[in-house]
Amino acid sequence: MPSSKLSPCLIFLHLIFLVFFLNSANAQLKVGFYKATCPKADAIVKKVMDQVMKVAPSLSGPLLRMHFHDCFVRGCDGSVLLNSSTGQAEKDSPPNLSLRGYQIIDRVKAALEKECPGVVSCADTLAIVARDVTVATMGPFWEVETGRRDGRVSNFSEPLTNLPPFFANISQLISMFRSKGLSVKDLVVLSGGHTIGTSHCSSFTSRLYNSTGKDGTDPTLDSEYIEKLKSKCKVGDQTTLVEMDPGSVRTFDNSYYTLVAKRRGLFQSDAALLDNSETKSLC
Repeated sequence: MPSSKLSPCLIFLHLIFLVFFLNSANAQLKVGFYKATCPKADAIVKKVMDQVMKVAPSLSGPLLRMHFHDCFVRGCDGSVLLNSSTGQAEKDSPPNLSLRGYQIIDRVKAALEKECPGVVSCADTLAIVARDVTVATMGPFWEVETGRRDGRVSNFSEPLTNLPPFFANISQLISMFRSKGLSVKDLVVLSGGHTIGTSHCSSFTSRLYNSTGKDGTDPTLDSEYIEKLKSKCKVGDQTTLVEMDPGSVRTFDNSYYTLVAKRRGLFQSDAALLDNSETKSLC
């Protein structure tokens, strides 16, 4: 993606978070919500996350994804963190089974509780962590509005109907984003989160072995990229991890859009951005 197109996306990425991702549960959000009750909250989160990123930088993508998965279901209410003794919570639902980093959120929350017991919500903790991992990977900084209330409801079925699947076509993606009050541009910008992190082969091997092109490959996927992916992912592979943005997996930059434009988007939902004139013009 040419830098002239991407620059506005990066500039406004934090605004998208403020407009939607930081909206939840009828809370009145504002920068400095904990100024009187836990003035060191941001600094505490940053200290823990700086330590985490030094030893486990690969968790940046999963932690950002966790925030997205939390927000896209019930708003940013922390409900993705809730446990169920019967396996019926959001985290038990198939779209969330690959989420990683819960122990990091627990570690950050423990540090906050030590300084300010019972003050900072889990939902706000997730939001601040998402900002900090974005910054840690050289992405944009934004002031996180806080004041979210933690949700008490977490349903197994809701991620299935609310989270955009990796195999979604462009009509489905636009419809799902619009149902959350998000525009086509927001869809393209937030798809850029795939610039960091990895994916299991099982999320895209249908494009390599069970599609409509030659030898079962996806005709919308670059042929050279297909061969590279096949060398890593064999039929039935459920465990191997592949970079979503090869060569830039730990840097929040514009290369994701460059790959999409070259027909090297990893998921069907990435490739779908080229199937609509408006989304294509932003890539």
